[in-house]
Amino acid sequence: MGSTPSTPSTSPTPSTPPKPECVSVLADKQVKEGQGVTLQCEANTGEVTAKWEKNGHRLECVEGKHTRSQSGTAFSLTIKNTAKEDEGNYTINLQNDSGSASCSAMVIVELNEWRTAQRTQDPMIKTLKNFDISNSEVRELRFLLHGPVGAGKSSTINTIKTIFDGHQFINCLAASDLSGESFTTKYQRLSVGSSPFAFYDVMGLEKDQKQDKRKQPKGVHSDDIINALKGHIPNDYEFIPEQPMSEDNVNYISDPTLNDKIHCLVSVIAADKVTLMEDDVIQKMKTIRAGASKLGIPQLVFMTRVDKVCKMTQNDLTKIYQSKKIKEKMEECSIRLGVPMNCIFPLKNYHEETNMNEKLNCLMLEAFTQAVHSAHEYVKNVSHKKKNVE
Repeated sequence: MGSTPSTPSTSPTPSTPPKPECVSVLADKQVKEGQGVTLQCEANTGEVTAKWEKNGHRLECVEGKHTRSQSGTAFSLTIKNTAKEDEGNYTINLQNDSGSASCSAMVIVELNEWRTAQRTQDPMIKTLKNFDISNSEVRELRFLLHGPVGAGKSSTINTIKTIFDGHQFINCLAASDLSGESFTTKYQRLSVGSSPFAFYDVMGLEKDQKQDKRKQPKGVHSDDIINALKGHIPNDYEFIPEQPMSEDNVNYISDPTLNDKIHCLVSVIAADKVTLMEDDVIQKMKTIRAGASKLGIPQLVFMTRVDKVCKMTQNDLTKIYQSKKIKEKMEECSIRLGVPMNCIFPLKNYHEETNMNEKLNCLMLEAFTQAVHSAHEYVKNVSHKKKNVE
């Protein structure tokens, strides 16, 4: 009787897992300091290796702080007791033999408010409009705004005029990001309604063209700004970058009064360009600040374009003093210019808006109010010294 041939046994071939895809991606999160936050995403398969990154580097998980989990095709990362160090861009990478996929999200941490801000504009506007200068010889407090091209000097003046006038003050003569050149060529006096305040706008500061002697110097000369602080430069004087004002110039004011002088120097710097500022420009600003310090003139920094560096601030200006990004930019500005943090005011100018914005107005009014008090204190101090000499 013949035997039936046996069939060799074979093990089943393992199926290839599908290539990972993110069915639902991580979503940006905004969380208050000290609270927890969870990032979640859904994949098309659970047969993957999941790795988390923060700001492009492998996430260093801390016990009791970070919890990574997987439930089927769902993946999550929980961060407990968030602090400013937890702010950043988080990425999950899913990988298997068939391929890989990833998605990212931003975690923004609202810090505990580290500087208080006014929320209503009317009291500040009323105080400024009714401001009375204690010295009858000084008809107006004068503020000189200087800084790099495109920082927002002219836009700052336009914004203050808008707030005082109660409607948009639109002036196209402001430096363009596209041209990179200053539209301000003269020493311009700009008044603010019937208030006792006047702004002086100057050409933007630019780096020296040391590498090419054939190129003409561009931007205002630091000596011209120092001469303006002293009151030697008349209104509507046209700057000549390669030839700063001297005593031989027919326009030179040889014996300026206290009313002719500048009472407060305001450095205007764009928050999104602090890191990119040329060392030459920084040095010029330091030279001008040193000149102002010798004269006893108070100095403040208006840090513009805050909405360009912080999404949270872009969405809600009232959270400006809860922003890690804004505080970092202020600290960087403080270090590079040598200005105390309490002399730096982050703000936003009118740019795209056509309607009034009270949140924007309040930030500007707080900064300007401090400038007014500083300028007035300078006038009182100079007047007191003059009386003692007499």
